[in-house]
Amino acid sequence: MDALKIEARAEGRPILALAMGDPAGISPELTARLLALPELSDVCRFIAIGDERVLKKGADVAGVALDLQLASRDDIPDLPASRHVFVDLGHLDPADVTVSEATLIGGQFAVENFRFALQLAHQGRCDGVCFTPFNKKAMRYAYPGYDDEIRFVSDVLGYPGKMREFNVLERIWNARVTSHIALSAVASHLSQEAILAELKLTGECLRQAGFDRPRIAVAGLNPHAGDGGSFGMEEIEIIEPAVKAAQSLGMDVDGPFPADTVFLRGLKEGFHAVLTMYHDQGQIAMKMMGFDKGVTMIGGLPFPLCTPAHGTAYDIAGRGIADVGASREAVFLAARMAERRRVPAE
Repeated sequence: MDALKIEARAEGRPILALAMGDPAGISPELTARLLALPELSDVCRFIAIGDERVLKKGADVAGVALDLQLASRDDIPDLPASRHVFVDLGHLDPADVTVSEATLIGGQFAVENFRFALQLAHQGRCDGVCFTPFNKKAMRYAYPGYDDEIRFVSDVLGYPGKMREFNVLERIWNARVTSHIALSAVASHLSQEAILAELKLTGECLRQAGFDRPRIAVAGLNPHAGDGGSFGMEEIEIIEPAVKAAQSLGMDVDGPFPADTVFLRGLKEGFHAVLTMYHDQGQIAMKMMGFDKGVTMIGGLPFPLCTPAHGTAYDIAGRGIADVGASREAVFLAARMAERRRVPAE
């Protein structure tokens, strides 16, 4: 079964909040394309959030016609039915947008849309959240504490649970033990407990996405996975004991494997995910395999949170050539995970 698709149900399709991202990049046209795709109407209903004027400009750029039910922030239908809903916050005149430039107003627009979408999910008014690409520089202008989406979600919702970013392709996922920290700090942040916690969360998220018996390969930290201690002891003292602890809990986990071949092994031997020790150890491989298809998913929340893995593409903004593939796959994944949460597998 394709892990990024779900069967359309006659009734009760998941409702996904869709936050418009940075208005200076490709987000407006991607949002419009998503709202116009008939195959997405088959698997979900959107409550999209932004400014109708910005969306209209995005639709013009994308060359699509939209038929939406308009709503205000104070009057949103509880159960969108025949059409997607667009919540017009009326907070940005397209004339004020400087295309291809990170600005305070662009960041404010994206921050408010994202905050609104998260609050809808927190209130139980939707089953998941998607967003088109943000520009982190613009987001920091508007929200100085904006390190990444995980930090922002935690701030907005006061969510105390563990969250982690996953990168997803149709054939394989990437999870990681450390993320947005300096490379020089990675080794000191590794522990058996941290690795085991990531393996548990990865297995849980894979099951929510439809992998009933997930298999996870674990990368080493050092060249050649330490080569028996010749290039470092982390594999022997930390990573391997964590793998054995996961195996003792009944998890289908193996490793540590050398990082330069672990993705090849994962694809060849049918692993569903690779757990890497730091950010670029997995990101480089994933983006080489599927830059236009990759999805970023935040796991650990009570609802799925998905976005395309690429950025705002300022270099092609306004040209109508943005590829909707990764955004489309993000919606399919969020819809599938939302459906599994609503109707648990037997």
